[in-house]
Amino acid sequence: MKSLIWSSFKYSKSLIISFGSVILTYLYKIDTFLNQINQLRLINFFMEPIPYDKRSGKIWYNGQPVNWNDVKIHVLSHGLHYASCVFEGERVYDGEIFKLEEHTERLFHSASRLGIKIPYDQISLNKACKDIVAIQKVKNGYVRPVVWRGSEMMAISAQKTKIHVAVASWEWGSYFDPNLKLKGIKLNISKWKRPAPDTIPWDTKASGLYMICTLSKHEAEQKGFTDSLMLDYEGNIAEATGANIFFKNKSGELHTPVPDSFLDGITRRCIIKIAKSKGIKIVERKIKPEEMENFVGCFLTGTAAEVTPVSQIDKYKFSVCNVIKDLSESYQTLVRKKTAA
Repeated sequence: MKSLIWSSFKYSKSLIISFGSVILTYLYKIDTFLNQINQLRLINFFMEPIPYDKRSGKIWYNGQPVNWNDVKIHVLSHGLHYASCVFEGERVYDGEIFKLEEHTERLFHSASRLGIKIPYDQISLNKACKDIVAIQKVKNGYVRPVVWRGSEMMAISAQKTKIHVAVASWEWGSYFDPNLKLKGIKLNISKWKRPAPDTIPWDTKASGLYMICTLSKHEAEQKGFTDSLMLDYEGNIAEATGANIFFKNKSGELHTPVPDSFLDGITRRCIIKIAKSKGIKIVERKIKPEEMENFVGCFLTGTAAEVTPVSQIDKYKFSVCNVIKDLSESYQTLVRKKTAA
């Protein structure tokens, strides 16, 4: 009997050990699998854009660098409710801000047009922009100075509000998908029009002016386009949602709308200067949408967009011709002159 019991015990013990070994093996495999899943999640997390309020580093805020997450504004800030806010968008190439002084001049002009007195001079703000780029170690990216009215008053009139100023900077690549830029992006024609110049401070980068740009771009994206062409209050071609526009005709001339109800962009002026240096004739005039049928090339210009070829606007199609490619290359040489030297 003892022999039988002992034999049964040894058999049961063997089964338990074997069963336990199998469980441990599967637990190990499950653990490995879960680790792989977590790694995939981690990779996916870093592949996705980090929300701008979750980033790290410093932001220049009201006179000094402040921890990124510590920069706060009150929910009752006048700038948030009534769009008493102006801003700039600047590019960093190889660690240097392109056309910084011109951007700062425009920021002060925008603020003045909105009755906002910036509590710093232009030299101080230029230094703040350079300092924050250095602190953030941005080599090729973006700078966003912004000025707004605070929360001391909550009504249409806000003449006693504090004026806040901030400058943020981050690494940033192409505004449009680089692969799309090679082929040329596609635009629809927006139902929203640029208002008449006597209805808004049209020659500024005031935040309220971009509401119809957001509406236009959202609608374009929902329809499968990359951006949207906006007409002016008279039905003429104006610009894209955040960039000026040029057309090339069969004779090699570049035609561009007169900027009388929208910004005469800094990049636009650079491209005109480059084109003239190459002997290309520039024609600034009113352009009707139906005239696009006679153009063979098209491109956008802007601080964010740089030089972006356009392959289609609504039913009108264009080729990415050598002239546009050459202008784009020349512009890159200009903005990266430090590297070229």
